[in-house]
Amino acid sequence: MSVRVRLTDWLHQQWQKKGWFSLLMRPLSTLAALFVQRKQRRYEQDPSASYRSPVPVIVVGNIIVGGAGKTPIVLALTEQLRALGWTPGIISRGYGVKIGPSPRVGQGQLAAEQFGDEPALIAAQTQAPIAVHPRRALAAQALLTNFPAIDLIISDDGLQHLALQRDMEVVVQDARGVGNGLLLPAGPLREGPERLRSVDWLISQVVADQMAPPTPQPAEPGRTLTMNLRPHQVEHLSSGRRLNWSDWQQEYGQQELQALAAIGQPDRFFSMLRTCGLHLNQTFPLPDHAALQAQDFQALHDGLVLITRKDAVKCQHLNDPRLWVVDVQPMFSRPDWIAELDGLLRKRRLTSPSLPGVQ
Repeated sequence: MSVRVRLTDWLHQQWQKKGWFSLLMRPLSTLAALFVQRKQRRYEQDPSASYRSPVPVIVVGNIIVGGAGKTPIVLALTEQLRALGWTPGIISRGYGVKIGPSPRVGQGQLAAEQFGDEPALIAAQTQAPIAVHPRRALAAQALLTNFPAIDLIISDDGLQHLALQRDMEVVVQDARGVGNGLLLPAGPLREGPERLRSVDWLISQVVADQMAPPTPQPAEPGRTLTMNLRPHQVEHLSSGRRLNWSDWQQEYGQQELQALAAIGQPDRFFSMLRTCGLHLNQTFPLPDHAALQAQDFQALHDGLVLITRKDAVKCQHLNDPRLWVVDVQPMFSRPDWIAELDGLLRKRRLTSPSLPGVQ
């Protein structure tokens, strides 16, 4: 386990309680809260300071630092809203990539080193157009310029990016909930827990049936549900052979197995695999968005190595026959929530005649 992963784990442990570290960092958190309040007030008082897209915008984000499970939600929204008649496009920050002054726009198979691992994953999985730039408004404008048929934008992250106006907010959280309820650096939050009052949906991720959902917070929106990620397909990276989860488990589940993940909460991936019946001899957590090279796999044994789809977009060049990619499928406690979101979005379009929606 790298020093960075150990430090991240230690910080998240501290952020689950109000101990000495939290007390020491409290003055800085107070300053952070003042900054957040000033930013929110500025955009509330001057709407012209933010960009209003001519098509609806859905933001999928979180108020806690670290991966909370946004990507499966973005994938599900893109695929199901397309089936309901929309033509969605995606915008993202492109974390870990130097974008430059102009957004990068693409579709289909994109290079992770140019677009970022999550955008590359989303583009490959959905085939939807995507634009990346730290300034989401610029990304949205570039997306609409290059793909004028788009009638809906889904923002991967960007809940705190108030320079882009939005029609719907979806917040994802995991078992950490809101931690100790404090802002960075005394706690894990980018905004206070009261922010949850204003979002449209709150989705709490649980790991299979092993973990209870986060304790409900007083500041919680009316529309809540849980998401359970389960493996549904496994792909041999070097050959492209694909098996559904039960067939793969029957054929390979008794072999020596290892797992590697460079995601926000790698233990979630490992726990999911164990809960679904696998015995992992070794697990290798790496920092989120880490660039993966052959040397990262040298410490692993000769047994099979399970990785996430997010990491697979960075491993295509390795040609390592041990690597199997686990594709997950979200199971929602309210399977019709996206259809309900679609109805709400269309209704909001009708009340804003200057902002077109689909017919």
